[in-house]
Amino acid sequence: MDADRKRQGGEGPGQRIQGELRELRQLRELRAREQRGRREERPSATGSRARLDQPRTGRPGLFRLPAWDPEAFGKLSERIARFLGTGRFIVWMTVVIIVWVLWNTVLPESARFDDYPFIFLTLVLSLQASYAAPLILLAQNRQDDRDRVNMEQDRARSDRNIADTEYLTREVAALRQGLGEVATRDFVRSELQSLLKELDERRESADTL
Repeated sequence: MDADRKRQGGEGPGQRIQGELRELRQLRELRAREQRGRREERPSATGSRARLDQPRTGRPGLFRLPAWDPEAFGKLSERIARFLGTGRFIVWMTVVIIVWVLWNTVLPESARFDDYPFIFLTLVLSLQASYAAPLILLAQNRQDDRDRVNMEQDRARSDRNIADTEYLTREVAALRQGLGEVATRDFVRSELQSLLKELDERRESADTL
């Protein structure tokens, strides 16, 4: 270290700057190599411990679930739930059931596909009900979440309004106290009149003397 200091002390300022620049370049190259090495490294699937500085990758395999957007699915469920809660859906479902029953009772047996007691129709309606109930519950949960957020925002807004009202109340009280101590025009006029009367009285007393 002493030899390096002596050598640096014997060098000129230009050589020192060049040496510092060379060291900075070497440090940048080392950092770039480390970053490239980290990018190339991948956690092995042989039971070794995963690196914490690397993003977790999906498990490769045949049973990997497809990626889906919960927001888009939630919006679709809300649309379906809104349609299920309208009179249009009831009318269309009634029309389909009537056509189904008439098709399988009035037409000849060769054209029928679901004879009495309409087992296939019962299966379709049960499937429709089994899918409609979770969709309606999902839409209700999303609406509850929105209502909760709106309630929190309303509560925060009401707290701010209460704080602003209290602040304005204190300011109005302070202004009233300040105005109570300020001399009004009538008070100044009465004081001036009393002073004038006192001066006149003193002048009269001085004249009599």
